[in-house]
Amino acid sequence: TGFFMEGFWKDKSKFRFWLFQGAFCATGATIVSGAMAERTQLKGFALYTILMTSFIYPIVVYWGWSGSGALYYTDGGESKSLVGPAFMDFAGSGVVHLTGGVGALCGAIIVGPRNGRWDESNANDFDGHSVPFCVLGTFFLWFGWYGFNPGSTGSMHDAATANTAGLVAVNTTLAPCVAGLLIFLLRALVLPPRLLDVGAFCNGILAGLVSITA
Repeated sequence: TGFFMEGFWKDKSKFRFWLFQGAFCATGATIVSGAMAERTQLKGFALYTILMTSFIYPIVVYWGWSGSGALYYTDGGESKSLVGPAFMDFAGSGVVHLTGGVGALCGAIIVGPRNGRWDESNANDFDGHSVPFCVLGTFFLWFGWYGFNPGSTGSMHDAATANTAGLVAVNTTLAPCVAGLLIFLLRALVLPPRLLDVGAFCNGILAGLVSITA
């Protein structure tokens, strides 16, 4: 299973895979930070990060991506899982983002909302402090997705694999564009108070990126 880099010196290509998966693992751990922001001590977040990166994520990724796990294995030349058809996840929509999202949901339920979060008299106190920074952070994440998704093709050493990576990059561009514009238009034309909501536009972009990662 490559536990503690077992067998890496015999097959040095595994170091490349380890570094790539390390980025996925770190992503799964950082998703929770926003869900529990401003109401979790650093030691609590550090404990969560250790549990996620050392135990939870490795188990989930083995189930889904090892080829021998509960969600994806081969039996008689046919790909299967314990519940029927094999689990397919190209670049971590489920293995990474759903795992981190479930952790974030559990954390948010445990710590609860910020004091006064749902008090209408304090509603303005919880507005985002900087819309430009929100947009800038969204574009940083979007740029990083071009490493995750095209990089998940595993290689670009010839025309065929490079074309596959190009297709993935195009999908990684179109999906957030469509999702972001859809949410922006819904907030502007359908959902009250019908405003040009840049924050919702950014959320739509991220939703499109996560969905196309599958």
